[in-house]
Amino acid sequence: MPDAVASGITARRALPALVILGGLLYAAARLHDLPGEGRTLSLSLLLGLAFGIVLQRTRFCFYCMMRDYFEHRNALGLLGLVAALLVGTLGYHVLFGAFLPSPVPGRLPPGAHIGPVSWVLAAGALVFGLGMALSGSCISAHLYRLGEGAAASPFALLGALVGFGLGFASWNTLYLSAIQSAPVAWLPHSLGYGGSALLQTVLLGGIAWLLLRTHRSPTAPDGHPATECPSLTTLLTLRWPATTGGLLVALIAVLAYLRIAPLGVTAELGSIARTLAANGSLLPERLEGLDSFAGCATIIKNTLLSPNGAFVLALIGGAWAAALAAGQFRPQWPDWRAASRNFGGGILMGWGAMVALGCTVGTLLSGIMAAAVSGWIFALFCVAGAWLGWRLRVHVASRPRIG
Repeated sequence: MPDAVASGITARRALPALVILGGLLYAAARLHDLPGEGRTLSLSLLLGLAFGIVLQRTRFCFYCMMRDYFEHRNALGLLGLVAALLVGTLGYHVLFGAFLPSPVPGRLPPGAHIGPVSWVLAAGALVFGLGMALSGSCISAHLYRLGEGAAASPFALLGALVGFGLGFASWNTLYLSAIQSAPVAWLPHSLGYGGSALLQTVLLGGIAWLLLRTHRSPTAPDGHPATECPSLTTLLTLRWPATTGGLLVALIAVLAYLRIAPLGVTAELGSIARTLAANGSLLPERLEGLDSFAGCATIIKNTLLSPNGAFVLALIGGAWAAALAAGQFRPQWPDWRAASRNFGGGILMGWGAMVALGCTVGTLLSGIMAAAVSGWIFALFCVAGAWLGWRLRVHVASRPRIG
């Protein structure tokens, strides 16, 4: 049998994927008919399903993009991220014009991830980047890799719960010392919508130019440059081009903000941690100012399913279906070193995401699309933390093992 046929989708792969997709679509239809938040939950589930498929098919992992560039100067992933930020920026600014026609100081667009700018944000982003490098993925990638059978990812997510708890414990001190007086900087306040969109386009264009100048094309096993040639046959079996992933992520992000809330994956995780800590009397009596900020908001859960919870569950389900269809669902139990590394990295990511009011999806992706200075600061220090963590892992791996 030719390799192309052997690698195609078989009925054994397609059937379980279709069952998962059908189940999620049925759940969305049932949720839509519920009173109250039913329609919001239904749309959240559908957007999460699409997001999970896109993440899995395009390997849209923030740390993987950075590591590819650090190690091999392969900039394709980062160029996909830049494409997402550019298209998302333009889409967000169109929506801003409808939501808030005049960007006067003192007013912010509803729900947008625009946070306070202080050293706490920088520290949270740096620690989050270190956690990504230690665990090998960002939080959103750990979620989609659950769908690929990555048995190390639950350790990272459990660690993130612990990290969120530590973040809640340290919040009041950090808030009173720095966050309370920190400015909430939004570019349209100073530049207007046109100037803000132009500045971000120039910045992102400059980043893309630098990446293209330093990019080294990956090579295929035969030694020739790898090419991305999507077709009907390869759509569900081979990785999609990074730029395609970026454009689809931007589309999902703009739709999510228009209909529900900005993209984010840590609100549900943080809410679970906050609820567990509250039930165990481990939270301070009052978390000063926390609920007044936009971002991946955490609450004490009183309901089983929230919009962000539906989004995250569908993300995992969508990634699972995509991985099954592509033959990339390969469960593998980690050894104790990998489990410990993921757990430790998860703690760092959880603390960083909590004090920075979001992660690479909420604060970086949605924040930069919203022209928030906090998004750019998070990106800068997150990349620095990821680079430091990557260098540390390279150094440790190069040391000879005793015995």
